[in-house]
Amino acid sequence: MTPIKIFISTGEVSGDLQGALLVEALYRQAQLQGLNLDIVALGGARMAAAGATLLENTTKIGSVGIIESLPFVFPTLKVQQKAKEYLHNESPNIVVLIDYMGPNLSIGNYIRKTWLNLPIIWYIAPQEWVWSLGKDKTTKIVNLTDKLLAIFPGEANYFRQQGADVTWVGHPIIDRIKMAPTREKARSILGIDTDTLAIALLPASRQQEVKYLMPIMFRSAQIIQAKLPQVHFLIPLSLEIYRYAIEEAIKKYQLKATIYPTLPQKSQEILESNNLEILAGADLAIAKSGTVNLEIALLNVPQVVIYKVNPITVWIARNILRFSIPFMSPPNLVQMKSIVPELFQENATPDNIVSEALELLLNSQRRAQTLADYQEMRQSLGEEGVGDRAAQVILDLVLT
Repeated sequence: MTPIKIFISTGEVSGDLQGALLVEALYRQAQLQGLNLDIVALGGARMAAAGATLLENTTKIGSVGIIESLPFVFPTLKVQQKAKEYLHNESPNIVVLIDYMGPNLSIGNYIRKTWLNLPIIWYIAPQEWVWSLGKDKTTKIVNLTDKLLAIFPGEANYFRQQGADVTWVGHPIIDRIKMAPTREKARSILGIDTDTLAIALLPASRQQEVKYLMPIMFRSAQIIQAKLPQVHFLIPLSLEIYRYAIEEAIKKYQLKATIYPTLPQKSQEILESNNLEILAGADLAIAKSGTVNLEIALLNVPQVVIYKVNPITVWIARNILRFSIPFMSPPNLVQMKSIVPELFQENATPDNIVSEALELLLNSQRRAQTLADYQEMRQSLGEEGVGDRAAQVILDLVLT
């Protein structure tokens, strides 16, 4: 049987995770229907482990911000060129774009200029619906796509109002979280006593976050440790290349902390570290803004979300682009209300982080309200089977 050729394009660690869940679901649905698939992707090690043939690895060339993106311009252009060569030579049956706005707009524009009838699905659209930096990007996304698969209700409503053909499938993290252990099981796996006060620190999935976030996060941890000497910090690696910097920071701030995986990996990638175990076993998380915030919320762990970028980027965004967003972290975006504390840029100080962290740890009423808000948020993320629903829409579009 001639295989159905599917090309998937995404970037960064979170895109690799979402892409891997989709690849697994595509193969699962194809097997049920007796279909043969050939999936080629821009992504990372998780997607490769799920069965995709990796055209290029994009997990290490991602950034957020204007100044931050400059070192990755040429590597990204090189990846885009390779993707275009693949599309030209192999003629896939369908293209799936996952987030990754700039590179995916470039790939999508190339497809539309070259093959008008090649179906394009955008799964997990860029957060233009939150940023609202004018309608230009929205119009491009809508014009490029035959179908947009939304993960947030707000995202679905926004793009539907702009004229896109939208299907809300729910958030894929709902499927992933099923694999998480209970708090007791997680602590047993990690070797942590039941009564140990454990705080997860999640500083980085991008190089810029190592520079801007990790020092203030670890200084905050140092202050918390001085106030609560029984605390132990759990730090999952998103990529092996960050291990040395994190080890040095632990020494500098004299933290009682464990990095997971505990031993260096031969590969520079982390296929599956103990992320879910770490989060499930934690009493609190201090994390960068990203998909991981939803994982933390779905595991009922209170969290403080922080983010910081180059000051020049912030100045340009505020004064030239007039950039403003109601919220930064996914849990707050789902409900469009403040569920978790967010500390951005000048507000992301050790004093503010410590204050919010201690409030969530020691104020039982505040903690209970957070958990109640998490439950409300969970209802807006859809039902289990997100990956299978998305995969079925993709296959249906190929077969029609």
